Amino acid sequence: MSTKNVGVLPRDRQKASQSVVRSTIRLTFPPKKLKEALTILKPTIEQTKLEPGCIGCRLYQDLQEERALMLESLWSREEDLWFHVRSPKFLDVLLVMEMAAEAPEVRFDLIGRSWGLEAIEKARG
Repeated sequence: MSTKNVGVLPRDRQKASQSVVRSTIRLTFPPKKLKEALTILKPTIEQTKLEPGCIGCRLYQDLQEERALMLESLWSREEDLWFHVRSPKFLDVLLVMEMAAEAPEVRFDLIGRSWGLEAIEKARG
């Protein structure tokens, strides 16, 4: 999925030794609903970033399929993610999911280890 970032990720507060939970929700909208979905999701991202345990939250738009959006959030603890999913703020995400043209693709991944630029430098020697 080629993407452009339409949200903002705060400075990475993740420690390398911690597991992180990543939530991704990919949605495709009818052309007339895309702008409305963006209008709802942009403030939701800002609110989500302030929640306890949220490491970051981003909204992406697919460059090859402009009607497709992906909402990604990173959480320091699984409990914080589930608290967020049960919160009234998450109702906006559910509303946007109902507006989608197709069933959403939803994933929750536990990430135990990640690398950065140093991995490329090491691999290239």
